[in-house]
Amino acid sequence: MLSQRRLLVIALIGLLAALQYRLWLGDGGMLPRHRLQVAVDQATRQDDALGKRNSALQAEVDDLGKGGQAIEARARSELGMIRNGETFYLVVQRN
Repeated sequence: MLSQRRLLVIALIGLLAALQYRLWLGDGGMLPRHRLQVAVDQATRQDDALGKRNSALQAEVDDLGKGGQAIEARARSELGMIRNGETFYLVVQRN
């Protein structure tokens, strides 16, 4: 009788251990789910950053498409272009 109880307790402990393993480490368990959630959070942050970048680029494209002022400002600042009749002065500071 005592050995049957002991076998039952051992069997129940084994079953509990197997269920705990599946809960924490098995497919769909807590650890794989946590790793997946971390990956999803990282992808979401990256997607948000890229979305902001795309919005800024779209605003720049819209601004450049609307008129010549934005194009002229960009040509002056990035390419150093000047209009006909203007004089370009380069101020160099001494160190």
